[in-house]
Amino acid sequence: MIQCPRGTRDFLPDEMEKRRFYENKLRHTAGTFGFREVETPIFEDAELFILRSGPNVLKELYAFKDKGDREIALRPEMTAPAIRMFVNGMSNDPKPIKIFYFGQCFRYERPQSGRYREFFQFGAELIGSATPETDAEVISMAAAMIRNLGLKEYKIRIGHIGVLRQKIADAGVPKERAAEVLQKLDKKLYDEARPLLEDMNVDSDAIDDIFSLTETVGGVEVLDRVPGEAGDWLRQVVAYLNAMGVVDVEIDLGVVRGLDYYTGMVFEAEAPSLGAEKQICGGGSYTLSELFGGEKVFSTGFAIGFDRILLAMEKEGQVYEPKGIDAYVLSVSDDVRMKAAEIVAGLRAQGISADVDIMGRKMAKALKYASSIRARYAVIVGAKELAEGSVTLRDMTSGEQTLVPVDSLASVIRQ
Repeated sequence: MIQCPRGTRDFLPDEMEKRRFYENKLRHTAGTFGFREVETPIFEDAELFILRSGPNVLKELYAFKDKGDREIALRPEMTAPAIRMFVNGMSNDPKPIKIFYFGQCFRYERPQSGRYREFFQFGAELIGSATPETDAEVISMAAAMIRNLGLKEYKIRIGHIGVLRQKIADAGVPKERAAEVLQKLDKKLYDEARPLLEDMNVDSDAIDDIFSLTETVGGVEVLDRVPGEAGDWLRQVVAYLNAMGVVDVEIDLGVVRGLDYYTGMVFEAEAPSLGAEKQICGGGSYTLSELFGGEKVFSTGFAIGFDRILLAMEKEGQVYEPKGIDAYVLSVSDDVRMKAAEIVAGLRAQGISADVDIMGRKMAKALKYASSIRARYAVIVGAKELAEGSVTLRDMTSGEQTLVPVDSLASVIRQ
């Protein structure tokens, strides 16, 4: 038996219904913030991701040559494609541009709980402005999305990548090697970061200083340790967030993010229910458009790991109940099967979700099947009732049965 590839999944109808339900909650929330949906190809020129995604993403890239000998890659994330799309077709549009997207991404990594090689990402970009207000708007939308999905326990941590970049530059780390150092610090892999920094002739005190900075976590008072513009910027971001009703955010100067294109404010959201691998959302401010042939434009964006947030909700005990259909139409005898087909078509034409027995089951088995597909009602079509222009409507929860005129059937079910 052929199985789906390792790190991928099939979604059966109940699971797919649940996923669409929560996807649409995210879409609705984005709409309330004035963001509009876009879609980009699942594969792109590999160069799009090689230019500035960071060493961690490049190692996991699904890249190949197509039949035209072009270097192609399945997208490992969706910010770079969104900005490529902006440069190609939206760069002259009035700013700011607010867009969101949902789709599959691919990374060749070790599958584990909540992490797959094919995973789903919901993200947004606010393009065309770099202000504390812009950053707060994006963080506020991410918080609203998490809240509207119904997740109860989560924490938002905010930092500024510029502080750490400056710190390692001052310590003597060459600019071209900053990404590999940040990658280790992002994962808090201090045992691997120390020899790397020593190899770059960074002295022991400076290394300790860098590690100490990444462990600086707390309330707004932490910003007293952040000199100059970065500290002022984050104070304003927090003030705007408070005005928008987003409180209890944590300042964490160790928030690095795994992608190499972030330049300013960075943030993450985590769900304690997931244990060690608890990140469910991340983003920040960046510039990418100039790498793809456009003018330099400042943006702020984020992505929600859709699979991980659903897992977090599940671990909190949230259960989604599939909806089922409104009506299941079944025939008492073969001579009324044509009339049953006509009745189900009439219900569907009036917006009622309805199915019909096409297997020729006996009454008891047909009712059992109606229950298994969570039909609210069974519409029992019999010759005797049809002679009076009626059918029997059975409430599948209570078992109560009533005689209903065929002409009134849709309105009775709708009520």
